[in-house]
Amino acid sequence: MPLSNLNQEQLSAVKTTSGANLVIASAGTGKTSTIVGRIAYLLNSGIDPSKIVLLTFTNKASGEMIARLENFFPPSLVAKIESGTFHAISYRWLKSAYPNLVLKQPNELRTLFRSIYEKRAFKRLNSSIEPFSSQHLYEQYNLYQNISLGSFDEWFLEKYPEHKPLIDIYMNIIDSYESEKDEYGFLSFNDLLIKTREFIKLTSQDIEEVLVDEYQDTNTLQSALIDDLKSKSLFCVGDYDQSIYAFNGANIENISTFSQRYDNAKVYTLKINYRSSAPILSLANRVIEHNERIYPKSLEVGRVGESIRPKLLIYDELFEQYQSIARTIKDSRQKYQNIAVIFRNNSSADGIEASLRELDIPSKRKGGNSFFEAKEIKILLDLLSLIVNPKDMMAFIHIFEYAKNVGSALSKEFFTSLIHFGDGDLFRGLNNPIIFDLPKLNPNKNLQLGLFDDDEEIGSQARFNSLYISNYIKKHPLLKHPRITDDGVRFFDYYYEFMQEVNSHSHTSTILRKAISSKLYQFVVELLATSRGRLKNGEIDENLKSQAKERIERKAKLLLDLSANYKEVNRFINAMILGGSELSEGEGVNLLTVHASKGLEFNSVFVVDLMEGRFPNTKLATKSGSGVEEERRLFYVAVTRARDELSLSLAKYDKMKKIDFKPSQFLYEAKMLKRS
Repeated sequence: MPLSNLNQEQLSAVKTTSGANLVIASAGTGKTSTIVGRIAYLLNSGIDPSKIVLLTFTNKASGEMIARLENFFPPSLVAKIESGTFHAISYRWLKSAYPNLVLKQPNELRTLFRSIYEKRAFKRLNSSIEPFSSQHLYEQYNLYQNISLGSFDEWFLEKYPEHKPLIDIYMNIIDSYESEKDEYGFLSFNDLLIKTREFIKLTSQDIEEVLVDEYQDTNTLQSALIDDLKSKSLFCVGDYDQSIYAFNGANIENISTFSQRYDNAKVYTLKINYRSSAPILSLANRVIEHNERIYPKSLEVGRVGESIRPKLLIYDELFEQYQSIARTIKDSRQKYQNIAVIFRNNSSADGIEASLRELDIPSKRKGGNSFFEAKEIKILLDLLSLIVNPKDMMAFIHIFEYAKNVGSALSKEFFTSLIHFGDGDLFRGLNNPIIFDLPKLNPNKNLQLGLFDDDEEIGSQARFNSLYISNYIKKHPLLKHPRITDDGVRFFDYYYEFMQEVNSHSHTSTILRKAISSKLYQFVVELLATSRGRLKNGEIDENLKSQAKERIERKAKLLLDLSANYKEVNRFINAMILGGSELSEGEGVNLLTVHASKGLEFNSVFVVDLMEGRFPNTKLATKSGSGVEEERRLFYVAVTRARDELSLSLAKYDKMKKIDFKPSQFLYEAKMLKRS
């Protein structure tokens, strides 16, 4: 049974009585085994598995725990446990009650937000305050949803009181944004949790125990959702010293005030580390003890055998550091997949990746731009999303923004027109339009907010007669739109041709393969490759362009491979949206931001660019308000990813930017350097 392999600390936590229980699980102390052991204890005690909820931060984590349980219990029994990420579980619950909801990625909703923002006439206001950009306002609104349960205007003005003259317009933008999301059934990741809280309050949830993994990473909204579940027992596992997501709204007070917020709360501490060697743990302890001690602890070594002392690597120049590390990896006896290079800033990754490639060392990168956020992947998912849900205005906008002289606002008008032509049905408006007049765009013009542009003269379809497009499209009423151009019409023709190609197909791989080979996608590939091959002087480097095309084709092939396991398009889309951020491309040496490395472990770890200003990143520490304490927790997370070998590196000079560097303060705290 899972309990037989637990140490005494873990066993005490696993067998605790019902109530509010917090387990402080330091790095490498077996938190997964403890959670699995707790669930096994509940099942052995006769608890109905359908009344157990396991909340994690990655689908991989919940999948691993469920797989372990299936080694000891019938899979049919384990399957009754409600497990997954906060968002995945919320999505399942809401989908059962509201089957037509559509989950959208942040970039898609950012575009919708911008299309509303751009209609507001800030310039007409007699104000000396420069309005926040659409992106910044959008980011502030999303941050607010994570960390505040009050009203947005009060929260916002407390941070930015000088923007009070603009708050009415800001609020109108947000109200319109929420209205449009409701109209089209769009949900953001925050909306999932917000609406799940509403759903829970309207339904009776008979839950025996909620288990929460990585509790230190929960935000205010997630904490409120946990409380709303009103379970009879709570089992939270986390580590105060691994709280590194303040920038994303994580509220460290959730774990630090646990005992004050819950009556008769019990706190257990796991301190035996089974992952790292004694010298690595000693280094980690020396640094993290400089932070405030909320839960006193000191990691103890659970391993036996010889160990290698951490190394400090000092280089004269920044790129020399990357090249030397690449050579060291080349000569290592470790398999590439057991090696990780961890960095604080994404700018470090480019030099490492280039140096490894120069030596023909394969690598995979995670923690920067997501594979699923790449433009060449996003448009393929949008093409599929629009097939599944013809009301998905954001997918349509993202597709048509690639047409020359067509931005988000005009794309939105095209969508509205096609819906109008189809009497509410997009595909009918595309294939068999029944209403031939353009919809009136400004019935209630608001001059202060600039809600709509002036009406324009309806154009003539005959102006496009000379274009090499299908005869059907030449007669389509969308061509009457006064602002559609030759390029927009050609792109519309590409889209129509693609839709005719996939009209009789339903299998995901078949549709995706046709999307990749379509004129529309090849047009986008050419556009992206040209842009990525453009030099600073404006000239196109054909070699760079060719390399960009190869990378795009490789990514499209990877997406096609991923689709093989999904017969239904909607299941594939949902899986990519909910789990896409956990995937990384390729194989080889792991290139990871500190945030992306969390929860992982490797035989050999290189932590690079340990210079003041880079790690700790003083600029980000000041901006986030979390100070050097969170940077120190980041360092703690980075070094405790290492099992056997840990190398810390720094450079003295950057010859490209002509910058001198000083060693990171963490190297002094780790006693790897002595202050002069």
